[in-house]
Amino acid sequence: MKKTPLLLAASALVLVSISGCAVWRITQSAELARRSEALQATPPAPALRLLVVGDSTAVGTGSSAPSASLAGLLAARFPRLSIENRAQDGARFADLLTQLAGAPQFDMVLVQAGGNDVIRLRDMDAVGLDIQRVTALARQHAPLVVLMPAGNVGNAPFFFPPVSWWMTQRSRQLHAHVRASAAQTGAVYVSLFEERENDPFARQRELNAKDGLHPSDAGYRVWLDHLMLQAGLQQRLAAALPSR
Repeated sequence: MKKTPLLLAASALVLVSISGCAVWRITQSAELARRSEALQATPPAPALRLLVVGDSTAVGTGSSAPSASLAGLLAARFPRLSIENRAQDGARFADLLTQLAGAPQFDMVLVQAGGNDVIRLRDMDAVGLDIQRVTALARQHAPLVVLMPAGNVGNAPFFFPPVSWWMTQRSRQLHAHVRASAAQTGAVYVSLFEERENDPFARQRELNAKDGLHPSDAGYRVWLDHLMLQAGLQQRLAAALPSR
């Protein structure tokens, strides 16, 4: 598909914004991705099995160690939970179809993606179709599918106006597609999207990693709180809590 002049101009605007303001953050982000490692948990007698698919936020990029990632925090909270993490840095929603391919049955699939679709200027209608395909495939592998896309990308310190405003609009569209897909399939949608005035990641810089794009250890703890509350995981994964 040929790029339209408007899309080319928009892409150029992103590049100018990045080159002028955040080149050093690109280097930091690449370094964080290079050091990141997707956490796997293999307890000796697992009560439940979780599959994690997604992008760098599912890998845990930005955290100080795999144990501080969202998957690591879940492993600590639910020590009898087996976690297979197939996430990869840079993945888009379309790439999750490959991550899900050949997966056995699980009790839960956690899907964390969308940020790369927003930043790379993918057509949002096409992304919506990818989200539907991913959700439908994930539902074949687990009775519980949780969709947890990245929050308001425009609020990340990595971006500056006017690009940040554009990223916010694209993030809003992404979340609308995820919300609709969850409603159609019975998946659980966990919303991390907040307008700037209400977003703790915009007001508390310590929640962001040094690249200004990924969550820090503290940021992933905030995400865990949202996941636990909005998806009701304390009850849903109760069988994987510590044995008494």
